Amino acid sequence: MTTFASPSRPGWLSLAPFLAAVAVVAVLGGLAASSSGETYRALDLPPFAPPSWVFGPVWTVLYVMIAISGWLAWRAGADRAALGAWVVQLLLNLAWTPLFFAADRYGWALVDILVLLVAVGATIGLFRRVSPVAAWLLVPYAAWVAFATALNLAIVVLN
Repeated sequence: MTTFASPSRPGWLSLAPFLAAVAVVAVLGGLAASSSGETYRALDLPPFAPPSWVFGPVWTVLYVMIAISGWLAWRAGADRAALGAWVVQLLLNLAWTPLFFAADRYGWALVDILVLLVAVGATIGLFRRVSPVAAWLLVPYAAWVAFATALNLAIVVLN
């Protein structure tokens, strides 16, 4: 099992690039979602849709967990495939917000989020081999993306 401290691996400072990568995704997503509150309120939403204010706090926690997960897997010696999967899911995550909010392409956003869900699952599976903790840190993210997929699908159907 992976530990947080290892004399043969870089320390906490090496977490910075992982936090930076996730922060870039969060900031770019935020810029693409500048009118997200208005867009969200204007949509026909299913009964299980949360209020728009929920998304910010949830994503903040998830993004921190995604960064720590990638860092722990890297520290544990994850191979290119595992780290590549982490990057791919991050890029798919980044693509969803402009598709949904900036372009109003709810169907394409649904395709993106379905692929994202698969990519997160693959990343969990690959990370589990080297760091169970890194894999478990992505489970709430996978659950949230599954919920968001259902919400996206309902929005496609209702709108």
